[in-house]
Amino acid sequence: MATTPGNRTTGRALRHALCAGMAGGLVVLSGCGLTGAPASTSTATTRGGGDSPSANTAVITEEQAYERVIAQVLPSIVQITTSKGLGSGIVYDTQGHIVTNAHVVGKSKTFEVTLATGGKPRKADLVASYPLGDLAVIRVADRNGLTPANFGDSGRLKVGQIVLAMGNPLGLSGSVTNGIISALGRTVTEPQGEGSPGATITNAIQTSASINPGNSGGALTNLHGEVIGVPTLAAVNPDLGGGAAPGIGFAIPSSTAKDVAEQIIRYGKVTNTRRAALGVRVNTVVDADGRPVGVGVAHVDAGSGAARAGIRPGDIITSVNGKPTPTAASLSEVLAGLRPGTQAKVGVLHPNGKTTTVTVTLGTLSGT
Repeated sequence: MATTPGNRTTGRALRHALCAGMAGGLVVLSGCGLTGAPASTSTATTRGGGDSPSANTAVITEEQAYERVIAQVLPSIVQITTSKGLGSGIVYDTQGHIVTNAHVVGKSKTFEVTLATGGKPRKADLVASYPLGDLAVIRVADRNGLTPANFGDSGRLKVGQIVLAMGNPLGLSGSVTNGIISALGRTVTEPQGEGSPGATITNAIQTSASINPGNSGGALTNLHGEVIGVPTLAAVNPDLGGGAAPGIGFAIPSSTAKDVAEQIIRYGKVTNTRRAALGVRVNTVVDADGRPVGVGVAHVDAGSGAARAGIRPGDIITSVNGKPTPTAASLSEVLAGLRPGTQAKVGVLHPNGKTTTVTVTLGTLSGT
């Protein structure tokens, strides 16, 4: 899997875990299709070849923990069907709100929602989508029997914790895979597609639990029955023709999902992204050989930090705080690690060939 410095994963090495084209049967589009390494402890044996009592107890205890968590959380996981495909969602409250990925809803406004416990599909409508963070909230009209999930604090997670991924991979309703938290604090940029402008996800959770098409918008849970992430992306290996990279998937932290959901439910949109912005609209500039060389400024927002610093349309942004920004995605990744209100040193190449470094006071990224 291709990576860039600073724990940032290139968008080319990632694919959404959204299941499309399901009308003709199960279609594997992309994703990490191999089961993550077993998380259970190895069973010790006596010299006579029999299992030791302590090892048996450990395995039974872990199995019971899995069963308890699945019984607790799975009723909160739904299947979301659109005209383009299907994905997963998490029941957020008793008012019918369901949290999912923006790329699951795409451009659709209405959906069919099927509970993991069965029953007829229920009609649902879009409340709001937040493509820049790849999250959305929909609402079902029939709230009968809904079981809200318990969202945990993703800020307390540790590498090595056992996790379960629950969703509807390949249309197989109510599927569960297991793994561990492989890493924390990743910054990943998604591939562009319907409903996704190539969102940059900060503080992403990397997991070895299998994430396949259809898992998008489901739940990554700990063994306390808490949702600690929303599975969103599976890694692919560009060196193998885009084949799946086993055991590498990414989830949006639950704390981010809760923050976005609460804003959408309360205001009908995301009013505070908590993300830094220069105040420009950009595109990637390439040289004669097609290699990216910087980020071209197409528009500067009036009154923005970029405008006050003297950045103008036609300029090319080449770096931020000394970090090269050859593409729009790399610029987004650098800004994702900065805070609104702070200052950043921005390298600029002007149309006349002159290069300067300007100081920009960062604003807040718009939620639309």
